Amino acid sequence: MAFHPTPRQLSLIKAVIFVLALLPLGRMVWLTYTGQLVEPLEFITRGTGDWTLYFLCIGLGVTPLRRITQWNWLIKLRRMLGLFAFFYATLHFTTFLWFDHFFDLAEMWKDVLKRPFITVGFIAFVLLIPLAVTSTNGMVKRLGGKRWQWLHRLVYVIAPLGILHYWWMKAGKNNFAQPILFGCIVALLLLIRVYFAWSKRVQNAKLAR
Repeated sequence: MAFHPTPRQLSLIKAVIFVLALLPLGRMVWLTYTGQLVEPLEFITRGTGDWTLYFLCIGLGVTPLRRITQWNWLIKLRRMLGLFAFFYATLHFTTFLWFDHFFDLAEMWKDVLKRPFITVGFIAFVLLIPLAVTSTNGMVKRLGGKRWQWLHRLVYVIAPLGILHYWWMKAGKNNFAQPILFGCIVALLLLIRVYFAWSKRVQNAKLAR
């Protein structure tokens, strides 16, 4: 049965998601402030990186879920989810720039060029910036619908790059369980999108006959 929330219900859903999305950050701050962490820097760095990938996966899952359930209102949540992915990615990058290099841009750049896993992560973060900047309705109008859609397809590159960054980071400890899980989730979500695109072409071809 299709669920169609009223504007008020949708606003409530957005508010709940907003609060829930900030809980991981609140937990990191609280545990750090109360001194409960042995390695707070490592915990924050990993936590912000993990939540970046979580929100990328959730954002990629919106369209397949919308198509399967016919809950078209879900599309109205995608912008918020994408912005939270950028928010946690920015925090992740800030911990690297602040605690690892104390805002020394020259040293940071050397590190980016020196270590492949940082290079890949940096590229993914840079690619997220135009998506965040163009997330407003005004930017959609300025770019035009088609150009905006093509630009935001960069997420199909960003998510795999994020997973590669995670994979190489875990390689030093031979711990690939989480990167493999993330990789499988993203691969499945992208394959579903490919299937939908293929079925749409087949349908259009039948109609054109």
